[in-house]
Amino acid sequence: MNYSINKIEDWQEVVDSIIPELKHNILLLKGNLGAGKTTFTQFLLKNMGSKDEVNSPTYSIVNEYNTEKGKVYHFDLYRLKNIEEVYDIGIEEYLDNSFLCIIEWPEVYEEELYGLNYHTMSIVNTGENREVSFD
Repeated sequence: MNYSINKIEDWQEVVDSIIPELKHNILLLKGNLGAGKTTFTQFLLKNMGSKDEVNSPTYSIVNEYNTEKGKVYHFDLYRLKNIEEVYDIGIEEYLDNSFLCIIEWPEVYEEELYGLNYHTMSIVNTGENREVSFD
């Protein structure tokens, strides 16, 4: 599925069409700095019934949110340098005990997901808009 985001309100349409498609508990978010990964997550969690304030987990590495369907963990692996650091934060326990894990900057961990089912969203900031693809 592909989308074009021209204004912030367009994220709502993306979320509306993605929520019914979320079949797996892992969502990888790819995109450069400022692409809109956290903005998407804010819209998604609001629509999943979360009353929590959604912020980027850049420094905390992982944020926990409550939704009507269960716990959602939001990761930012940008600052992690290798797979050992990913395991040190206990990512497997989060994956096993969540309704959904949203992972920004998943590249350091992606190879370890082999054999697991997950979704991928890529966001490209073209300068004029954002081009979004969801698998």
